Amino acid sequence: MIRGVNVANLDLNLLVSLDALLGQRSVTKAAKQLGLSQPALSASLARLRRHFGDDLLTRVGNEYRLTPLAGQLQLQARLALESVHRVFTAQPSFDPAESTREFSLLLSDYGVTVLGDTLAALLDEVAPHARLRLAPHTPELVDRADQALLAVDLMLLPMGFLADLPHAELYADEWVVVFSADHPDIDDRVTVDQLRTLPWVAVYHGPNASTPAARVLRQRGIEPTVQVVTENFLTVPGLVAGSRRISLLQRRLVDLLPLDTGVRTLPCPLDVGGLVEAMWWHPVYERDPDHVFLRDLVLRAARQATTPVG
Repeated sequence: MIRGVNVANLDLNLLVSLDALLGQRSVTKAAKQLGLSQPALSASLARLRRHFGDDLLTRVGNEYRLTPLAGQLQLQARLALESVHRVFTAQPSFDPAESTREFSLLLSDYGVTVLGDTLAALLDEVAPHARLRLAPHTPELVDRADQALLAVDLMLLPMGFLADLPHAELYADEWVVVFSADHPDIDDRVTVDQLRTLPWVAVYHGPNASTPAARVLRQRGIEPTVQVVTENFLTVPGLVAGSRRISLLQRRLVDLLPLDTGVRTLPCPLDVGGLVEAMWWHPVYERDPDHVFLRDLVLRAARQATTPVG
């Protein structure tokens, strides 16, 4: 890798080419995506290889694969390109009624289920020409939240995962045990021993990924027997229904499930603590007019979506 690079001498088009090449893993497909000729993009790839001192793409059989360095650069290139786009699309003032801006949020399917429709309706009300992009966050994006939040507007994540970034609390929730409606071993309560012995469906289970409730269980000496791992909370009911598996889900999510999901819920026999959902943003956007508008809108959506009717 070249050290001491003078950024002023870099060609910004190379970042566009790098993002497309690493995303498509094919010169032909990347050239088509960018509307360039294959020889032109091949020339850009050659320049990128010289710059990094690395092949970036290597042929294995009939396909190209990313080198280890390219794998590291893939997310960074995407975030950098999106950050550049945000810089050059910034406006001196913000008029919601006329704005065609796209607002982007990283959140789980739980967050989409609780807030998505309310937020979309509020945005349509006050900014009918704007667009809302809801994308899933991943453990990798959470680990790099300070970088990721330069390229997106907000990340919705429970308190306890991030620190030293601006945030606002949205609403509180609680965890409940979810299990099949015809579970052979559970009647009117779940026992601590059943938490230890029954098979589990876990969400975000890994060395660097887990839910707040799973962390607390481990701290309390409960190591679940994980039989199925999923990265979507909404898939949990279908994975426990008709089986002996159990899981933990947020109460607000359970309350929004269809009545015929084939599952029941009971309180957790151990206090795993509550959940406080929050929105997080990068400090560079603290006073950005359209960002302030979005944050206010999300707060309104949270209040509206979580306030009991009647």
